[in-house]
Amino acid sequence: MRFSPFEANFHIITLNFLTRGAKVSGKTYLRPSSRNQLTVQPSRVLFNSNYKSSLMLMKKTTLHLLLLCFVTLAASGIQAQDIHFSQFYQSPLNLNPAMTGVMNCNHRLVANYRNQWASILKNNAYNTYSASYDQKIPVGRYDYFGVGGTLWGDKAGSSEFATTQLRGSGSYAKKMGGYRKKAHYLVLGADLGVSNRSINVGNLRWPSQNNGNGQYDETKPQEIIDDPSFIFMDLSAGALWFSVLSPDANFYFGGAFNHLNRANQSFDRDDQTGDRISIPLYSKFTFHAGGEFMVAQKFGLSPGVVTFFQGPSWQVNVGNSFKFLLGNSRRYNQAFQFGIWARMANRLSDGKLLDAVIASTRFDYEQFTIGFSYDINTSSLNPATNGNGAFEFSLVYKICGPERRGVYCPNF
Repeated sequence: MRFSPFEANFHIITLNFLTRGAKVSGKTYLRPSSRNQLTVQPSRVLFNSNYKSSLMLMKKTTLHLLLLCFVTLAASGIQAQDIHFSQFYQSPLNLNPAMTGVMNCNHRLVANYRNQWASILKNNAYNTYSASYDQKIPVGRYDYFGVGGTLWGDKAGSSEFATTQLRGSGSYAKKMGGYRKKAHYLVLGADLGVSNRSINVGNLRWPSQNNGNGQYDETKPQEIIDDPSFIFMDLSAGALWFSVLSPDANFYFGGAFNHLNRANQSFDRDDQTGDRISIPLYSKFTFHAGGEFMVAQKFGLSPGVVTFFQGPSWQVNVGNSFKFLLGNSRRYNQAFQFGIWARMANRLSDGKLLDAVIASTRFDYEQFTIGFSYDINTSSLNPATNGNGAFEFSLVYKICGPERRGVYCPNF
């Protein structure tokens, strides 16, 4: 059978953990001569002369494999090969290119870091980082351009399956109505990135390296991966509508279409033609909405929701942050927030699940914003992780100046 890009990478990473040999639960993992797909075929199980030892070894290997399956599926979820942050509202350029330049200041610097499944994978945990810069450029009396750039990277497992992307984005915001303190804007944006995807072949352990006694033999030859590192282009577009109703109330909603060009993700080439096997990246559709509403003099609500649809999978993050103003004046941006969020996704075989509950905190001080969040795992992997999921950190710094043009934006 042929696997989708996500499934193929899942099996490549899974093979990396088969350190005890090829035969697991009556199946062996083989690669056909064309090397364009991974195949699962039934097979006899090899036993050592010591039947009891071999049986224990089989059970242990099977347990490791099943645990890895849960980890990989739960960690990848809807995103397949895409990164995601629980604090999506603190990573605007990764969420939607139309959010480039949408801010109440002139310049913005953003940094994000996420560490996932460290309780199980230890030093081989999933690590994701992102850094971005964007600014807005006045156009006429009310409109503006937004320009920015993002660098992000992701590395997973002992196979060091990694992606790095450098991306430039731009947007145009058009005022659709309102006046100085109440306005409605439509923003259109797009981005273009160059990405590198790679895997550390030296860290992989293959069924062909089984010494026949259920043990790994590093002297035996590895399987061949034709292109363990390759570069591809990535194109996305998005739209955003936001309305500022008053200094105490605003809302926004938008959508993005990622991977418009559906770049090839195959590590392998056809033996006969030498061409790369075609495994296109699934396009992703993102829809998001949120707002900020002060319901008392020093207390407000910041609800938010984001949905992702990619290939056969989907994911929803929904929740609310409670905002408490600090200090004696609203003139200064000093506030503390804490929030509760839920992440839901679908199982490809049997419906949907509540994947995690997310606790978040945020502190705003003048032009600085610092955010922390923790994913509490609620999926079927919970017994193995004891509820441990992912830790996330975000930092935003805005460079502000006088705004005399009557352009106001939501506070993300």
